[in-house]
Amino acid sequence: MKRCLLIFCFLCLGAAQTAMADSITVRDMAGRDVTVAAPPKRIVCLAPGTLRLIIYLGAKEMVAGVEAIEKRFPTTRPYWVANSDLKKRPSVGPGGPGSINSEPDLEALLSAAPDLIFITYLEKRKADQLQAKLGIPVVVLSYGPFGRFDETMYRSLRLAGKVLAKEKRADEVVAFIENAKKDLSKRVESEGTGEKPGVYVGGIGFKGTQGIGSTETSYAPFDWVGARNVVAGQGTNGHLFVGRETLLDLDPDILFIDGGGRGNVARDMQAKPAFYKGLSAFRKGRVYSLHSYNWYMTNIGTAMGDAYAIGKILYPHRFADIDPATKADEIYSFLVGKPVYGQMKTAYGPMGGKLSIK
Repeated sequence: MKRCLLIFCFLCLGAAQTAMADSITVRDMAGRDVTVAAPPKRIVCLAPGTLRLIIYLGAKEMVAGVEAIEKRFPTTRPYWVANSDLKKRPSVGPGGPGSINSEPDLEALLSAAPDLIFITYLEKRKADQLQAKLGIPVVVLSYGPFGRFDETMYRSLRLAGKVLAKEKRADEVVAFIENAKKDLSKRVESEGTGEKPGVYVGGIGFKGTQGIGSTETSYAPFDWVGARNVVAGQGTNGHLFVGRETLLDLDPDILFIDGGGRGNVARDMQAKPAFYKGLSAFRKGRVYSLHSYNWYMTNIGTAMGDAYAIGKILYPHRFADIDPATKADEIYSFLVGKPVYGQMKTAYGPMGGKLSIK
């Protein structure tokens, strides 16, 4: 009897040790300690930007279901364009910006039978409540401030990489982005600030598509090539709506239009042509298109591609070896697994192409 009891205790201890060895505890971006299976086999990605990070990590095969919004707008996000077969996965709720910090569709989530849920921007208390209701580990990620490139994303990428046993890939992705930023900076480091043209980007999306007055005081592609953003230091550090009179006073030498707002700008030109004729960039034909990178949080690869296109326009002698289309496909191939610039060009036009809006 004692021998049987000892064997039973030994087996129980062995099982407990195995369970401990097969799980890890991580501190998520909400400051919660979460214990998860290592690695999980089935995951679900909720809220803006979450699925993108998992694609960057090369963990698509673990995804058990996707949000409906990912399927409804299939042509504007490179990670989805390159992995559109994910549309065959079941829906795990509507998703969308309105889902931030809201309780997801519990029934849809459970039907996908995930081992783990990744979600962005969920408050600590609500994350604990969701985990308790479902009995499934919930790991909160973040990109930092909305609509801007922020290195908080690196921490989230490494956190997800640790959970998914993709730590090496996470380090490679961070290094790839940082090396591109260093390359951009090195190309323009000898350009003096006084001789740089003033630049402006309009049509930036903000709670929907916007017109020429919608801009950013800190626009990552400008920052990476040391461009002189004419609205830097105006108002808060982030999104800004600029009035027509202010834009006429600023009168940037070169104007960029975000692809998401290009249609709005074209319609506005037809309605108010005198305003646009008052801007020297339009009169001199120095207006260029960029691809929209703020769509369901930051599409990092697109921001990088835009930066190279901007650099070639501002300093052609420094970027003589760069073809924006080729460079974009190099970036997309590394981050999302396929060269999808052609599809993005169909949606937004040429990256860095001269705009003739009539």
